[in-house]
Amino acid sequence: MQLDIYQVNAFTSEPFKGNPAGVCITQDPLPASLMLSIAKEMAISETAFLSLADRRLRWFTPQVEVALCGHGTLATVNVMDELGLLVDGKGSFQTLSGELHAQKSGERISLDFPLYRAENCDRPNPKKYEALGLKEDDVAYWGEFEGGKDFVVLKHEETLRQLTPNFHELLACDGRAMVVTAQSSRPDIDFIARYFAPWIGVDEDPVTGSAYCALAPYWAEQLNKCSLIGYQASERGGYVGMMLKEDRIELTGQAVTLIRGTISV
Repeated sequence: MQLDIYQVNAFTSEPFKGNPAGVCITQDPLPASLMLSIAKEMAISETAFLSLADRRLRWFTPQVEVALCGHGTLATVNVMDELGLLVDGKGSFQTLSGELHAQKSGERISLDFPLYRAENCDRPNPKKYEALGLKEDDVAYWGEFEGGKDFVVLKHEETLRQLTPNFHELLACDGRAMVVTAQSSRPDIDFIARYFAPWIGVDEDPVTGSAYCALAPYWAEQLNKCSLIGYQASERGGYVGMMLKEDRIELTGQAVTLIRGTISV
């Protein structure tokens, strides 16, 4: 069997920037074992699989299925637009995180996603500070979101940019994923962030759309604004627009389809 497969750079307008996602669109659902095998072969942070028969959208890292993936959804919408599969620029999906909606207007894609608020948690494991190369005095706030993911706010932007985590030591600690963030000194960006998830096989994710579901409400409260721009300060980098809408969030970004081909399975 041959399947069409794409690689799309999400949350960027440039090739080789943003977060690369695999996209595979089929008429009928594929077996989960096959989707995982394809994701392993793609060897990027996530590959998205959409079955048109039931509009079910699923996302796989090379190790596990995840419940929500922003850049994979953005990439899927971009491919759907190129294939003429959107209706008036709109698409909707059934996912593990409920029904999601998307719209493409010009070069920009908007995603209607759930909102996650960071919550206070017990004092973090001191070994996590060590694994990140941080001192307690570097941290303004340490909470959690989305069922146990770490939410870490640093006092200084430069501390975040210079982080070089020891992922082997992080894996020795309990965890799911970790977003680390700081206010930006740039006038055109509200905050910056980085995302580490070695527990699911992604040491550092280049641009993590789902993390902004938690970053947006935190920084909206800190900065007293509901429309924000975030920059993920990974090696590849990427920009995410955010608009809070009660208990939902609108994420916006651009995408570039870089590779089009077929995979034989």
